Amino acid sequence: MIFFISNHRTQVEIANAPEEIYFKKATGNLGQPLQKSLQEDGLSKEDAHKIVNKLDTVLNMRRVSKYDKYLLTLDENDNFKMLVVTKDFSRYFVTSVDGELVAGILDITVDNRKRQLSGEVKDYLFTSMQAQGLRPGFILDFTDVFSWAIDFNTETRVGDKFAVIWEEDYTKGGKTLNENILAAYYGGEATGKNYAFLFEDEYYDETGKFSKKMFLKSPISVRGVRISSRFSRGRMHPILRIRRPHLGIDYAAPVGTPVETVADGVVKFKGWKGGFGNYMEVAHPNNYTTCYGHLKSFAKGINVGVKVRQGQTIAYVGSTGLSTGPHLDFRIRQGNKYFDFLNSKQRSSAAREIPAQKREEFNKIKEEYKALLDKILENK
Repeated sequence: MIFFISNHRTQVEIANAPEEIYFKKATGNLGQPLQKSLQEDGLSKEDAHKIVNKLDTVLNMRRVSKYDKYLLTLDENDNFKMLVVTKDFSRYFVTSVDGELVAGILDITVDNRKRQLSGEVKDYLFTSMQAQGLRPGFILDFTDVFSWAIDFNTETRVGDKFAVIWEEDYTKGGKTLNENILAAYYGGEATGKNYAFLFEDEYYDETGKFSKKMFLKSPISVRGVRISSRFSRGRMHPILRIRRPHLGIDYAAPVGTPVETVADGVVKFKGWKGGFGNYMEVAHPNNYTTCYGHLKSFAKGINVGVKVRQGQTIAYVGSTGLSTGPHLDFRIRQGNKYFDFLNSKQRSSAAREIPAQKREEFNKIKEEYKALLDKILENK
């Protein structure tokens, strides 16, 4: 039997393909009907229609998303043998038996294990963690754990240490399905020592304070960003060449870089605003307002009156209005008074901490994982 995996309308032969090899449609074909994909893979319109209809008897095709994967198996003469669609923890299949199509479901055997890793920042945190085999999504999860305590754009340094303990679900073939961070550490000259521990679906620091603060430390979480201008009462304007207040922070970043709201809130203004170009304001509790200027565009579905959550992408970096290059002009005020976000107590205020009746239980978990994090840091 010859196994074929479709890739941009090309076919690659894989001898003795193992169970866990599946193909996810690449950019350009994402979201298109499965029948169309099968026709692109070489099946006739009639055969593809019959196969999809048969599959629909065991898998509601309305539930199939662009993230699901399939494997199409053909024989030596390019005749259909089997189609397997992987969704969640099951495989849904259609196969040809004596010329008749048969459909069924195979559950995937999933095991669970704990893993641990530590390392040192060599250049960037992202590339340093990626060099140790961690996938990009996991690295973003790690930075999210500390995003209220550390600004990874400005505070990371070469030589900083990191450690993480997580559990993961995996299949017999070694495919990782889910990863869940249980405890993490990040420490360096600019950040100090930072621990985070998972407790009842939230992360808390070493003192038992909820690691999710009222405000994120930065409206941009991706790497490759720098602060090009700080809060000032008398900055020389780069275009107007006059001194005037700059009541915000400029984050220089490539055009299209996602901009995130630093706190839960409601969109108050969205549109063009003179020298700010494309501009947005978000209203937050306690009479706070955050402002985002020089945007390239706004995220889909973000309109005036829409509720947004902390860390949600609301827009994209641009260079509209009075701007010398792509950057985000970020400002924050309480009432009508703007303040320096980088040096504000609001940037580090915790929303809540472990309740007294849960403290003993939390401390037990914390001490166990803190000792393990310290140990793997010593033995890295």
